[in-house]
Amino acid sequence: MFEKVLYPTDFSEVSIHALRTCVPKLISMGVRELYLIHVVDITMAEFEAFELEELYREKLEKLAKELEKKGTKVEPIVTIGLPSIEIAETAEEKGVDLIVLPSVGENIWRRMFMGSTASNLARATKKPVLILKYEKEEDKIKLLGKCDEIFSRPLIALDFSKCSLKIIKTVRKFQEAIERAILLHSVDYGNVDELEHNIILAKKNLEKTARGLKVESETEVLVGSASQAIIGMALSKNASVIVIGKKGRSFLKDLLLGSTAERVMRDSKLPVLLVPCE
Repeated sequence: MFEKVLYPTDFSEVSIHALRTCVPKLISMGVRELYLIHVVDITMAEFEAFELEELYREKLEKLAKELEKKGTKVEPIVTIGLPSIEIAETAEEKGVDLIVLPSVGENIWRRMFMGSTASNLARATKKPVLILKYEKEEDKIKLLGKCDEIFSRPLIALDFSKCSLKIIKTVRKFQEAIERAILLHSVDYGNVDELEHNIILAKKNLEKTARGLKVESETEVLVGSASQAIIGMALSKNASVIVIGKKGRSFLKDLLLGSTAERVMRDSKLPVLLVPCE
């Protein structure tokens, strides 16, 4: 299981809700060290940054004491700088296994493409990022999914590149929590004459990967848009989380073209475990 987890918080309603309701359930799965981080955005705070640093440190220490009662070591961290960069650097420095981020509402995801913390972090970090999806109903925050079952039925999207090896390595960290896995590959390449051959080859590769995971699993090969196939299959199979790799591309290319991972992050109603593949 993920033993060292980093949780960035901006003290928003959804962030505190996730910290108090979902993170403790992740802790109970085997998290030994939890790092809480708040970054005072230097571009927003400017000269007030150092005054805010002390204020937020007190708030974060109170939250840390709450979570320590759950039986895990909690370290609060407050820094000043650019949030995505500070979070990514802290994740490397502390050697965490996972970064957990909550997100609420479609508008948040639209803003991601204009350079929000979540999107920039996904590009900056070399650590897996678990994005918890929330929605607001009548002023109430609701998680889309269940925290205590989040790793039980993963849909694992594979493209058979080197990235897939990193995805499987990450999945093995929570292998004991898996009840049933769905391994998916979407054939969105090749010409019509090659289609049947590509499907057969993909099925063989998925079955080989499934045997290596040593958990109960099923394999699915679909034809067409990868992002639509992943999201649709996850819903139809009642998956608990989508696991997908994020390959290194420039911000401009992602903004103009939109990677499969970006589209899944934006459109999925399920939690997404993003595995950086650089």
